[in-house]
Amino acid sequence: MPNSPSVLALLPDFLDGAKLIESVGLIGIFLVVFAESGLLVGFFLPGDALLFTAGFFASGPASVDPSLHLPLIPLLVGIWIAAVVGDQVGFMFGRRVGPAVFNRPDSRLFKQANVDKAQVFFDKHGPRSIVLARFVPVVRTFTPITAGVSGMDYRTFVRWNLIGGTIWAFGVTMLGYYLGQVAVIEKNLELAILAVVALSCLPIVVEVIKARRAR
Repeated sequence: MPNSPSVLALLPDFLDGAKLIESVGLIGIFLVVFAESGLLVGFFLPGDALLFTAGFFASGPASVDPSLHLPLIPLLVGIWIAAVVGDQVGFMFGRRVGPAVFNRPDSRLFKQANVDKAQVFFDKHGPRSIVLARFVPVVRTFTPITAGVSGMDYRTFVRWNLIGGTIWAFGVTMLGYYLGQVAVIEKNLELAILAVVALSCLPIVVEVIKARRAR
């Protein structure tokens, strides 16, 4: 397993993709993806970093313990199913629970601000938000719930969910897989993960800047 730099070493194990994979294995990856996609409590999980790292491990780089090697096809199919089903669960939860999702008080695991971000994102991008939100942490978790609460047509949601789940699951995982075969990336996995996380957070930063300028 690659040596962890000081930045990622400070993270708890459930936020470090490499440590998480080492702890939970293939089935655990699917459960994490499902939780982040469809459960309110999953918003803090490292979806993008996890997929990138899983793809990296699947490429079988020499720097990784062979026992941590992941089979590519089962990995891709499992992540895709978990992502799509997770969003479906989130959508149905939002449709059944309705406005109660937006009115519940803040707690340690639930912040009203996260729901508000997803609502603004959904209002701005419409059905396309189901695809775009896949690449935005936190918003990724709450957008399908927001779509259910807003009464989005079910067939429309399913169509966009399949598109978004496919692009995200295969795209980010295969990015890690192919870059895992590049020597520079193999030797600097953690920096590559931080770059992926930074890129995934960029839309949030842009929206915050726009909001401040608007005010």
